[in-house]
Amino acid sequence: MATLYLVLLTLHNLNRWVILLTGLWALVRSIPGLTSGRLFTPADRRPVAAFMGSLHLQVVLGLLLFAFMGMQNVPVFAGAPRPSFQWEHLGLGVLAAVFATVGSVQSRKAATDPLRFRAAALWTGLAMLVVLAGIPWWRPLLRFFNL
Repeated sequence: MATLYLVLLTLHNLNRWVILLTGLWALVRSIPGLTSGRLFTPADRRPVAAFMGSLHLQVVLGLLLFAFMGMQNVPVFAGAPRPSFQWEHLGLGVLAAVFATVGSVQSRKAATDPLRFRAAALWTGLAMLVVLAGIPWWRPLLRFFNL
C-alpha cells in the first residue's frame, strides 16, 4: 500500500507543474487576444482545454490520495500551518477545476472572438489564483529530489 501512496503522491506532485505550465500557457495565449482583434483559433483553445483537463486529473488524484490516507488513518497534511488546511486544499482544488471548466465552456460557446478571449483570460486567471492559494508551499517542490 505504501507504493500506491507514493505513486499517487508523485503523480499529484508532478501534475501540479503541468497545471502551472498549462495555466500560464493559456494566459499567454488569451490575454494578448483581448486587445489584438485577432480570431480565436484552435491554437488558442488548446491550452484552455489542456489546463482544464490537467485540473480535472489533479482533483481525481487528490481525491484518491485523500481517500487512501483516510483509510490508513494517516494525517493528510502533517505539518500544515493550520488544521483546516486539508479542507481548504480540497475545496480550492475543486473550485479551481470549476473555474477552468467554466472558462473552457464559455470560450468555446461565446458568440464572438473577443468574448472567447475574455472568457478564457478571466476564468483561467481566476483558476490560477485559486491554484496558487491552494498549493502547500511549505512542502518540498519535488519530493524525490528534496528541493
